[in-house]
Amino acid sequence: MNTFRFPARTEWEKLTTRAVDNQQDVMEKVRPILNAVKTHKDKAVRDLTTKFDGISLSSFQVSEEEIRKGCLDVDSKLKGAINSAIINIRKFHESQKQPVRKIETSPGVICWQRSTPIEKVGLYIPGGTAPLFSTVLMLAIPAAIAGCKEIVLCTPPGKDGKIHPAIILAAHLTGVTRIFKVGGAQAIAAMAYGTETIPKVDKIFGPGNSYVTAAKQLVTLDGIAIDLPAGPSEVEVMADESANPDFVASDLLSQAEHGPDSQAILVTNSAELAEEVKEKLDEQLALLPRTATIKKALGNSRIILLKTIHDMVSFTNLYAPEHLILAVRNPEDTAKEIVNAGSVFLGHYTPESAGDYASGTNHTLPTYGYAKVYSGVNLDSFCKKITFQEISKKGLKRLGPVIETMAEAEQLEAHKMAVMLRLKNL
Repeated sequence: MNTFRFPARTEWEKLTTRAVDNQQDVMEKVRPILNAVKTHKDKAVRDLTTKFDGISLSSFQVSEEEIRKGCLDVDSKLKGAINSAIINIRKFHESQKQPVRKIETSPGVICWQRSTPIEKVGLYIPGGTAPLFSTVLMLAIPAAIAGCKEIVLCTPPGKDGKIHPAIILAAHLTGVTRIFKVGGAQAIAAMAYGTETIPKVDKIFGPGNSYVTAAKQLVTLDGIAIDLPAGPSEVEVMADESANPDFVASDLLSQAEHGPDSQAILVTNSAELAEEVKEKLDEQLALLPRTATIKKALGNSRIILLKTIHDMVSFTNLYAPEHLILAVRNPEDTAKEIVNAGSVFLGHYTPESAGDYASGTNHTLPTYGYAKVYSGVNLDSFCKKITFQEISKKGLKRLGPVIETMAEAEQLEAHKMAVMLRLKNL
């Protein structure tokens, strides 16, 4: 990790850059994939799976027998952990339900809003270097709570043509209706446009590499909604002299192991801590199996030394991290000043890993600085809001003249007439 000591504010913007491919170049590579699937459907998906995953599949859908066997193949300890996580995630997302409240905006004028589920949703679950069964929990649980009728899951198969048993178990336990062995941009295309086998959905969820992210962004041009442009994972640790360097190093490494294009940032006002963390990174890295991946990610990562907590907060809000760990003396006070972050972890004993797996919050979060404008996935992500209103005769007598005056000012006489005729009929 490169260290930047007290950079001037004019240099901060440059220090917030992510380690990603030129997204425009990636999009140009993805367009032919989307067009192929749109035109040739299953055949294109089959050909692209052979090309990119190196396997040939006669059937994409995971069968009932494969689901049964996959569930049996998960050991009891992991089953227990998954069930514990499901309880917490379900509890947190169920708490987000809002009762319908009718508001009388003026006498005789009643307005209200109701959440209705998106009927068909598609979940993309990365496979690649790690089977992210935890992402199944984060997406399928709120989808099921929201009441989505069809929950389709796509995930890349392994070289043996199979899906990791834990992904199958997680899908089975959380209400996924159909599972398909398809990954990459072709999976996004299949769910966006539909094929003979894979149904078209209304909204696509899930993280992925830069190609998956590009595919999700491009299908929005054809009217398909997406959750957010979630790409390679990232973390920022904001730490002062009270932080434990062992903890900080482990948090940085836990993100770096996601992939070579992941990014870990340490922002601190303690030069001593920065040096200690560097030492701990080397010590812990020697104990981890994904060394090559982590080293590449650390090459994209930075230690930034700033003078004050105020500067650290200002830089953080500019960087807008996906995950933010506040390893500082007064995390509650500092958290009040954070306005741009996907998910925040307060204190020395709140590792980002907790949010990734089992505390209950959702780990599908905005990256690339999109935390400035996007929220992480939540229950509302799987719903749409419909507004309702009902006006009594008395209410229209009071509100009607206001509407007529405004409509006349905008020269929309039919709008005015719609009110005027009703008022005359009273």
